[in-house]
Amino acid sequence: MKKMLPWLITILLSITLIVLAIFLLSDKLLGDNGKSQASANAAALSKLSADEIVKMTSEITGIKTNLADPEFVAQMAFAFQLNDKKAKEEFDKIKEIKIKPIIIKTLADTKPELLNDSKGREQFIAKLQNLINKSLTSGHLIQIEMTEVMIVGI
Repeated sequence: MKKMLPWLITILLSITLIVLAIFLLSDKLLGDNGKSQASANAAALSKLSADEIVKMTSEITGIKTNLADPEFVAQMAFAFQLNDKKAKEEFDKIKEIKIKPIIIKTLADTKPELLNDSKGREQFIAKLQNLINKSLTSGHLIQIEMTEVMIVGI
């Protein structure tokens, strides 16, 4: 047993170091992947003409709901740019029955302070984009813009 103890300690130490290295490097690897996805979306947006953007953009207007704080009501409108015309057609078919409820649920979980500044709105849009992309069967959202925002305390 005394001869195996140094070997066991060496093996446990090496496994611990490997796990620690993977944990520390995973953030960097995943962070770069997110940045490359964002830069790919930005490149795709910059190459489109105005007519192409209009053909691939759908709007949802007149969303009124309470926020997480029941004393605040939000009235909003959104423009959703999809990656192609087929995805836009699918989006238009399901926007009233699937997309609008996702937006309302997300707003119901959102505090009014989050929507007061641009950084908070970017976080809200990113969360919304992830949720909506999960419900699309073909294509994906490239960009979401808030076209109208009004938050009123009751």
